[in-house]
Amino acid sequence: MNDPEDDAEDPAERKMRFLFQLRSRGVTDPRVLEAMERIDRGLFVRGQFSDRAYEDTPLPIPCGQTISQPSVVGLMTQALNPGPRDTVLEVGTGSGYQAAVLSALCRRVYTVDRHRRLVQEAEAIFHDLGISNITAQVADGSRGLPDQAPFDRILVTAAAEDPPGPLLAQLKIGGIMVVPVGQSDAVQTLIRVTRSETGFDYDELRQVRFVPLVEGLGQT
Repeated sequence: MNDPEDDAEDPAERKMRFLFQLRSRGVTDPRVLEAMERIDRGLFVRGQFSDRAYEDTPLPIPCGQTISQPSVVGLMTQALNPGPRDTVLEVGTGSGYQAAVLSALCRRVYTVDRHRRLVQEAEAIFHDLGISNITAQVADGSRGLPDQAPFDRILVTAAAEDPPGPLLAQLKIGGIMVVPVGQSDAVQTLIRVTRSETGFDYDELRQVRFVPLVEGLGQT
């Protein structure tokens, strides 16, 4: 049952509480907070879970996927550190929320998902919001987008057993990839990979839990 106080909360109060949750969980980059204040998560959560859109929790979306909890979106975006001139690849469009946040921080976002329904629904939201710097398409995210590579930043929103080789190859020198790594039935570790002239540097950031990165295209 909903708390009557939540029902009575006005949008300004709700936004303040939402941002406070983010800060309290380590999202401190002012640019990231501003982007997450601007992009309304409620637009990306539909159906029976819409009244929980502003909670710091992952929620189910169609095709057996989830929309990540806001603090994880913020922490991953913060670790990615996208710049205003950057081109970013997101693997796993899902609801479209993460791509929309990234679009406020960089020049161009390419986002791919194996489920056609998710891509189409996300595109409709981007259109309604007037976001014009996101290109969404149905593709096998484990292979990246070689035709658009190399990328300044790559963000993977599904867990791989290891950082996928094709994605590493599509990262520019000096580029950063953030990816959850680990078995799908166990706790995973969020990894930041930085490409240098001589190889790749890896930093472990925190424990997370994501749906697995699956090769191939979905049926929907």
